[in-house]
Amino acid sequence: MKFNALVRLVLILALCTLTQSLWAQNQPVQATWVAKDFKFHDGSVLPELRLAYTTLGNPKNPVIVVLHGTNGSGTGMLNKDFGGQLFEPGQAFDANQYFIVLPDALGAGRSSKPSDGLAARFPAYNYQDMVTATHLLLTQGLNIKHARMIIGNSMGGMHTWLMGIMYPDFADVLIPMASMPIAMSGRNWMMRRLIIDSIRNDPDYQGGFYKTQPKAAQYANAMYAIGTNGGANGLQKKAPTRELADQWLDQALNVPFKADANDTLYQWNASRDFAPESRLEQIKATVLMINSADDERNPPELLQAQKALPRIKHLNVYIIPGTEETSGHGTTGQARWWADKAKAVLQSAPALGSR
Repeated sequence: MKFNALVRLVLILALCTLTQSLWAQNQPVQATWVAKDFKFHDGSVLPELRLAYTTLGNPKNPVIVVLHGTNGSGTGMLNKDFGGQLFEPGQAFDANQYFIVLPDALGAGRSSKPSDGLAARFPAYNYQDMVTATHLLLTQGLNIKHARMIIGNSMGGMHTWLMGIMYPDFADVLIPMASMPIAMSGRNWMMRRLIIDSIRNDPDYQGGFYKTQPKAAQYANAMYAIGTNGGANGLQKKAPTRELADQWLDQALNVPFKADANDTLYQWNASRDFAPESRLEQIKATVLMINSADDERNPPELLQAQKALPRIKHLNVYIIPGTEETSGHGTTGQARWWADKAKAVLQSAPALGSR
């Protein structure tokens, strides 16, 4: 073999090895970590709390933590509208440049939850417990000392606010989406309580020790989704007549409901004492709050939020205009509306140590 041909072969093999290495880094890796003797806010203790997570990329790169919404999971954030718009080469959170961590929150996904066996004996966790567990996973389970950014959607957005308050030195950038840094109250809590009460009051619930899944869980979740998600113009476009609206509703009620009633109840009830206003001054990170103008749960006109926001030191706000193409509370789950804004703040925000 001639020298030039040999060189070409070596280069080709090296390129193939590099390509395979990058490809392997960008494949989701799932794992679990167990927190021993985890203590909840009410004093309850679980000897072993299983915390699941998914990662993308090289652990040596700057860390981006992605927090999911209620009834979701870390892997759910890899869908085409979210992760498919963010983690590919050249995108805002390119997994070749960042180490992406997608935890399953306490009570969700593959993490410990009531349906694992304890049912209604599972500790009645709240958002503080969930955020504490996530922080333990990151710092002790994955040995992450500092994150470049934490981004969360809906429940994950509220958890992002709490991460900035409870662990103010942990991340340089916070991007809470589809959420407000105010107490769980008003229509948002009223609608959540309807889900909780609908499940608890179903005769099949039997105090949380049911033999068959209570039917009220699916009905209540469908009601909540329609009442607080989709956007007025977005739903109107999808169902411009009564007949089409009936078809849309029938489909929502007839989709197989695979969730567990206790898991569902616990997840919604965990938001009951979310109230960050009194501690907003503790946030040190650069904050980019992203909401949509047609978000049914977090309408921009809420006076309580308008009074709270000025207390955040390094705050940027982006409100996605509502149109027939947006979907209310679900809009922020589509990264195409805001990826460029997130990329800009990720690249420009100073490290906490430089302030």
